[in-house]
Amino acid sequence: MAQPTAWDPHPEPLAVDSAPLPQYGSGSLADLLPTLAAGMGVPGTTATITELAPADRNCVFLIDGLGWEQLRAHPEDAPFMTALLDSSRGGTGRPLTAGYPATTATSLASVGTGLPPGAHGLPGYTVRNPDTGELMNQLRWQPWTQPRAWQPYPTIFQLAHDAGVHAAQVSSPTFENTPLTKVALSGGKFLGRLSGEDRMDLAAEQLAAADRALVYTYYAELDGAGHRFGVDSDTWRGQLMHVDRLVQRLAEQLPPNSALYVTADHGMVDIPFDEQHRIDFDEDWELRAGVALLGGEGRARHVYAVPGAANDVLTCWREVLGEQFWVASRDEAIAAGWFGPHIDDRVYARLGDVVAAARDDVLIIASEREPKESAMVGNHGSMTPAEQFVPLLEVRS
Repeated sequence: MAQPTAWDPHPEPLAVDSAPLPQYGSGSLADLLPTLAAGMGVPGTTATITELAPADRNCVFLIDGLGWEQLRAHPEDAPFMTALLDSSRGGTGRPLTAGYPATTATSLASVGTGLPPGAHGLPGYTVRNPDTGELMNQLRWQPWTQPRAWQPYPTIFQLAHDAGVHAAQVSSPTFENTPLTKVALSGGKFLGRLSGEDRMDLAAEQLAAADRALVYTYYAELDGAGHRFGVDSDTWRGQLMHVDRLVQRLAEQLPPNSALYVTADHGMVDIPFDEQHRIDFDEDWELRAGVALLGGEGRARHVYAVPGAANDVLTCWREVLGEQFWVASRDEAIAAGWFGPHIDDRVYARLGDVVAAARDDVLIIASEREPKESAMVGNHGSMTPAEQFVPLLEVRS
């Protein structure tokens, strides 16, 4: 594509197919648990991350918000994990990709079901419920909808449990009965512990509880620090130091024939607080024209048009944002593979009529509709390396 010159009044928008796709089917988060389960002989699972060797006992420690690039940028704060960087993805030293959008609800569903977003059906932070016409927050599950109708596939933990593998999730007690846990991470035992240290100790115990075990544990506070203070703040660095010690604590307790995998749901970028980097939808009449609902989040928007206005909204968003965002129609994003190789029928209308993914350090905020989200320092969601790349650090016993 020709590069626009300084005097070109109409530079071309970013091509939809120029967005760097997640590695669905070979190196995405959705491929991790099926690969581990297949190595333990669980029926209905396939090992698609070919670099990983099978183990009888597998533990996945997911650290919310620990992107590959952020980890590599802070070696002094995470010496134990930094020493494991060469072990990532089966010793290749390469990251996984989160999937699009790179956001917690989507990624946890991809991890737990072993399916890309177009199949499991949690394709964003907020998306339209076609049955009600309302925006649904898939992280908080508001407004409430029937979980199994929204995401009907069994989790890999359930498949493993049914195959006689000891399956357990060790996390905060607050997550035990949430709809997101039920649709994404249920199956086997849920064991709640408040402190990170207690979770590490219990995860190691659960690994040792059977000859074949699949254990998942989780830490959320690093992500919270990034959203509130940014990924280069003292608070974020302090959380990184803490989680590094947690990883070492778990690694030192692994029972025999175990593999520990440390990964994340997304990375994060800090966005400056000025009008150049934060475009306010609630104050931009051009972007609002013809839009019925604004979904997604600042770096990964689902835009739902009023009936008959989808083409006009697409044209406008491309003209206004097309140099900084990949802007696609729903069908273009599907054809390009943003949400995976196929889209389930029930998921199709959950996607925006227009889908916008940030390439540059920029956000589409909504200061009136989304005041808390619009005030965050650290953000994520799109397909840039800082958001997409997550580690897959490995320790074996």
